[in-house]
Amino acid sequence: MPTLVITAVAAERDAVLGGSRSWRTPGPDVLAVGAGPAASAAGAAAALARGDYDLVINAGIGGGFPGLAPVGSTVLATRVVAADLGAQTADGFVPIEELGFGTSAFEADPRLVARVGDALRAAGVPLATGPALTVSTVTGTAARAAELAEWHPGAAVEGMEGFGVATAAAAFGVPMLELRTISNAVGPRDRAAWRIPDALRALASAFAALEGSPTR
Repeated sequence: MPTLVITAVAAERDAVLGGSRSWRTPGPDVLAVGAGPAASAAGAAAALARGDYDLVINAGIGGGFPGLAPVGSTVLATRVVAADLGAQTADGFVPIEELGFGTSAFEADPRLVARVGDALRAAGVPLATGPALTVSTVTGTAARAAELAEWHPGAAVEGMEGFGVATAAAAFGVPMLELRTISNAVGPRDRAAWRIPDALRALASAFAALEGSPTR
């Protein structure tokens, strides 16, 4: 069965397709479904309802937490977290689990993470692993970056779609991974420092490296 890859925008979709075009075996089905957790959940669920897949990957570019995922690196998520799903209180952030309303995190299969990580490292991809945070508002200040790092120790990357894709995958009983390449540091919003073309090329390289890996 094929892999389903969900991206936010066409540029990410095209990078994934460009990387997997070198595969000698059939590549993944790749869809750009829009930015944010709602669009990604709806798009992934619609695709899963139409097709038969044994893995869903949310792929794209994102912000890396300094010291854990430098610009130009690739992050493979060990868990996918809705970073701001909960309540703000006088004592700090309370995740939705503590409110009794659901879950804010999905754990990736550690064996799958290990196998895919080994394939990427074997191809020379600079790889970090750790939690991937899903936000609806991209971080733009040092204070907010520090707050997220405090709430979610070890977080490696910030994106906008992972939790939506993970929610859809869980509903259909399909394993899910999040893979992002780093275009900028999480923190003060400095567009001049962003390396989006480099991150897209890294995304293509990461998918080229997955030829023959046990992801499908």
